[in-house]
Amino acid sequence: MFAWQFSSFGVDSLDFVGRTTPTPGPGEVLVRVRAISLNYRDLLMIKGRYNPKMALPRIPCSDGAGEVAEVGEGVTAWKTGDRVAAIFMQNWFDGALTPAKARGALGGDIDGMLADHVVLKETGLVRIPDHLSLQEAATLPCAAVTAWNALGAGKLKPGASVLVQGTGGVAIFAIQFARLHGLRVLGISSSPEKLERALSLGLDAGLNYRENPNWDRWALEQTGGEGVDLVVEVGGVGTLPRSLRSIRMGGVIAQVGVLADTAEPLPIPSILHKQARIQGIYVGSRKDFLEMNRAISLTQLRPVGENFPWTQAREVMQKMEEASHFGKLVLTVE
Repeated sequence: MFAWQFSSFGVDSLDFVGRTTPTPGPGEVLVRVRAISLNYRDLLMIKGRYNPKMALPRIPCSDGAGEVAEVGEGVTAWKTGDRVAAIFMQNWFDGALTPAKARGALGGDIDGMLADHVVLKETGLVRIPDHLSLQEAATLPCAAVTAWNALGAGKLKPGASVLVQGTGGVAIFAIQFARLHGLRVLGISSSPEKLERALSLGLDAGLNYRENPNWDRWALEQTGGEGVDLVVEVGGVGTLPRSLRSIRMGGVIAQVGVLADTAEPLPIPSILHKQARIQGIYVGSRKDFLEMNRAISLTQLRPVGENFPWTQAREVMQKMEEASHFGKLVLTVE
């Protein structure tokens, strides 16, 4: 088998290596990986900014899809040829997240999906929707489940309003899922071209924040001065102050990302005045993944992204760092 791994931190340290193809043990499944999608977390891992004490070498990437190539002794859930995707945290099957369930995150605690074969527990996989290609299915484990749970954090009824930041993987899935829930979706981006594409996917109104950086005021204007019910917050501390000013009283911020920084202090008075709830979203469980897949199958939703050969893994990682993409970046194993 072949895989990409890094033995020291940095994108330039990604090496394409040959390894012995693993054999599945009892309760395990060998998956022939056909597609891998990238997340910003993968880039942080490779650069040493997510966990600088990570044991190396490590195969990165949490998201991948493929076909069952071989099953180990006692496996009853899968058979050869089944189309599957890996769950992000291999020990989180249901219920609330605990420290024990949080261990076993692919591409971090354990080797990830940037290989042409991987061995996983039979419980660490889900069946993918029939109408999706393997490239589309590879986008689901992290970004899609995160967006699904971010919207769920607001417990919103049809007609409620959501503000989405940017046009990356989580943001685009959030727009698509919000439309499924009958929600009004506002979005911000620095690119008018990306906003036009987002409008075609269900965005109700968009703002170019480079032309108008006061997107918190715009969100209030769009909601008659009330504020939005939910913000899918991907920026982190750099955008959180404006997100707090964007929500209605009692509104929710689903904190997903840590992309931006700022010298502005965290506005604690805004949290108090707005009676805001800030909910951290760390992907989700296997049960969440299965529930989301049922909705995707029922509505025939299709993920949005760009495909590249997996031999270009370094170049595509750099493309992610430039934030020039729309939706998901996917590597196809050839």
